[in-house]
Amino acid sequence: MGEHRKVALVTGANKGIGRGAAAQLAAAGMTVLVGARDPRRGEEAAAALREAGGDVHAVALDVTDAASVRAAAKQVEERFGRLDVLINNAGISGSGKVAPDQAHDQVPSTVDLDMVRRVFETNVFGVIAVTNAMLPLLRRSPEPRVVNVSSHAASMTIFSDPAGPMTALPPSAAYSPSKSALNALTVQYANELGKDGVLVNAAAPGFVATDANDHTGVLTVEEGAAVLVRLATLGADGPTGGFFGAEGPIPW
Repeated sequence: MGEHRKVALVTGANKGIGRGAAAQLAAAGMTVLVGARDPRRGEEAAAALREAGGDVHAVALDVTDAASVRAAAKQVEERFGRLDVLINNAGISGSGKVAPDQAHDQVPSTVDLDMVRRVFETNVFGVIAVTNAMLPLLRRSPEPRVVNVSSHAASMTIFSDPAGPMTALPPSAAYSPSKSALNALTVQYANELGKDGVLVNAAAPGFVATDANDHTGVLTVEEGAAVLVRLATLGADGPTGGFFGAEGPIPW
């Protein structure tokens, strides 16, 4: 590792938006750690990115497993001694491979509570677990950055607009509220860590074609990952505690 090469960890990075962000960060000269629940898939993704010229390594990481999170933090510390960028990308929709307009199992009055718990376990509690485990390493960086991957579906302003673009979607008691909670969590971390120079922001990639929506999205992985990378590489005067998409700030 070069003396000034930044180290970035992207959770859930063996495919989709996370892998797109990992590829772009590696192309920008960072050492990138591909976090993946399945070690084999993580190593396959890392190997492919190395073939493209990146300094990329796999890290086994299940954000819902405390022992896995601790082991990942220990691995990063022993090999690199610090962490400059954390992208909390790992997330689940709760509805499997369906487009947002088909997620009728998330209608609040009939939703399965166990499914809601599973979504929050990954999308909210997993972010807390990983962020807190990596904070000692982030504090060793001169320019620590945390990016929480949210969604336009997290915006209560957008969803409550009767003439807005979300009115065609069924109500959601799992995915959308989990991302709204993630946004709130982002602000709280930003408020706490600002004094330490840690910039913490939420990113909405947009409707990206991924396995989560059976590739019905209109954006490419590369297009969706761009806002994650932009927030991961902010200068010292960059924003913190914000919610951003490709179009700029998004209303809460």
